[in-house]
Amino acid sequence: MTWADFWALIATLDGEATEESCRRLAEELSSRSVPEIIGFAERHAEALHRLDQEKFGTLPVADLTARDGSPFPQSADVFLYTRCAVVAAGQAVWESVFFDVEKFAPYTSTAYDGEWLLYVPDKAYELATGEEWHRRTRYCSESYSNRDGWPHLRT
Repeated sequence: MTWADFWALIATLDGEATEESCRRLAEELSSRSVPEIIGFAERHAEALHRLDQEKFGTLPVADLTARDGSPFPQSADVFLYTRCAVVAAGQAVWESVFFDVEKFAPYTSTAYDGEWLLYVPDKAYELATGEEWHRRTRYCSESYSNRDGWPHLRT
């Protein structure tokens, strides 16, 4: 799947990864071939992996503070869901954050939660084949897995 095809599918979310919008995306994707579903999963994982960078992961949650008033850090899960929200916002937003970290910051808000986007490839595969998909992608989307994005974590 090309990046253009991936972003065209993402555009069907209308900027948000809600349960409903992700269900519609999974249904649309399930009407395509299994190789296209796999291609979507690969692009999705790569898009998330590229966002897995210290400059984004160390931003605090935009609308939370600790009891002492200090910034509230993103957990690994929150950071993953935030990256999903950035991808769901579309190609223009996704590309812009690499040049301006402040464009990523609003997506750390508790108002954004892109978790539903994580399940789209699996749901599409299941709808298309009737089987569960126990898949691996070339890129890991888990937080802190991009060694280039977190150079101090290299071992």
